[in-house]
Amino acid sequence: MIEVKDLQKSYGELLAVKGVSFTARKGSVFGLLGPNGAGKSTVISCICGLLKPTAGTVTVNGFDIVGEAKKAKRSLGVVPQELAIYEDFSARDNLAYWGAAYGLKGRELKSRVAYVLERIGLQDRAGELPKNYSGGLKRRLNFGCGLVHEPEILLLDEPTVGVDPQSRERLFNLVKEERDKGTCVLYTTHYMEEAENLCDELAIIDHGKIIAAGTLKDLRAQVGESDIIQLSGTFDPIAVEAAILGLAIDSEILVLSAGTLVLAIEEAAAQLPAVLQAVSSTEAEIRETRLSEPNLESLFLKLTGSELRA
Repeated sequence: MIEVKDLQKSYGELLAVKGVSFTARKGSVFGLLGPNGAGKSTVISCICGLLKPTAGTVTVNGFDIVGEAKKAKRSLGVVPQELAIYEDFSARDNLAYWGAAYGLKGRELKSRVAYVLERIGLQDRAGELPKNYSGGLKRRLNFGCGLVHEPEILLLDEPTVGVDPQSRERLFNLVKEERDKGTCVLYTTHYMEEAENLCDELAIIDHGKIIAAGTLKDLRAQVGESDIIQLSGTFDPIAVEAAILGLAIDSEILVLSAGTLVLAIEEAAAQLPAVLQAVSSTEAEIRETRLSEPNLESLFLKLTGSELRA
């Protein structure tokens, strides 16, 4: 449903997207996971035709987004990161406006608006103005505006930023319902737990490049069975490295600086006392210790040497 090949996007001398390629399929959720500023929103903007690629191609439902823009956009529903609602129109009128923009009218439009209001949980507040809504309710309406014309492909750009837990859970359920209906969903996020909860396949993007891609099983396999030990404090990197290498345990140093030590190590809970003793023997000051099981954050650390930044 979406095919992106060698996509590049420049802003003057700044290359924001650097040769991104992936395919998103019908009836699945494809995730773009990465920190703010990684290039996710730029990729989305190129897919929906708001930005013209500098190089590469984007095909939407078989149509080139540049050469056959009108045909390509007919399949798309877009839920942008910034709210795309009119705060002085009622929720019902917002949905009707966007439905009409995609060619719905008469009974069909009225029926779709009522259906979407029920799905997003705003049927009892349909006549109210969004400027009186909470942030979470505005996000629900923003989501509904992307659904009203029943698109085959749904682009969701950080749809849960700043929402309350109840609204977030409702949005998660809406995403899963769309997937189960056969919709192709492209979902961008910088939240690890969202990617692990929702995505059938995903690509991890950082500094405009995809650094890993595949199913959750594929990506977790890249991490292996190692747990992650992360220490924060004050360290002598040369002395700490020697102390860790001197331990009779299988470990990999992922990050080592004057303030951070991150290790990948099997059965880390059992090995933690030995690690702490070895690091302390270098006269390091350890202020915080974290232990985590293999997950996408572990993979991001392994590939980039840093945590996923907000």
